Amino acid sequence: MYCLLCNSYSFSLVCKGCREEFLTPKISKRILPDGLEVYSFYKYKYIEKLLLTKHKFIGYFVYNIMAKESFKKFADTFSLQNPIYSLGIDDNVKSGYSHTAILNKALKSNAIKPVFAKLRATNHVNYSGKTLSFREANPRKFQYFFKEEIETVLVDDIITTGTTLKEADILLKKYKVNVLFALTLADARDN
Repeated sequence: MYCLLCNSYSFSLVCKGCREEFLTPKISKRILPDGLEVYSFYKYKYIEKLLLTKHKFIGYFVYNIMAKESFKKFADTFSLQNPIYSLGIDDNVKSGYSHTAILNKALKSNAIKPVFAKLRATNHVNYSGKTLSFREANPRKFQYFFKEEIETVLVDDIITTGTTLKEADILLKKYKVNVLFALTLADARDN
């Protein structure tokens, strides 16, 4: 098989050299207008080809590789006195798997307990390539199906405008859920 990034022969979908060059996390932080801190492991432009595999079955394997290189390593070093939960943003199954569930599962550790299918969108509009005004006019309309008065981390694959994470955070506050921060694979903002 060939590496998806450099096209060299590899026993993995992403060769060792590309993992070291492109999948060594370079964490960036963005603070949304409502104060939510969002940490991203990569810049979108460097892993775009990998991120776009989420629309195909091969994405299951690619997202597991990226989750291992970023979310899993984060979870292995993260500690708190009391364990917290992690919630994937709308972890609906598409193409045979849920890419946000893969990322969320990688957070399982002594400090973080992933939960699944607890934050669901009722509006399944596609935001890909859409403007901020389109996103604001077409909210996800999340529903929450878990405990109240807990602490959690939100999990998503990409932050573009921050609209989705902000909407989830607003809903969770109604249930007295304290979102400590959000984690994403990639930040689409250029800088």
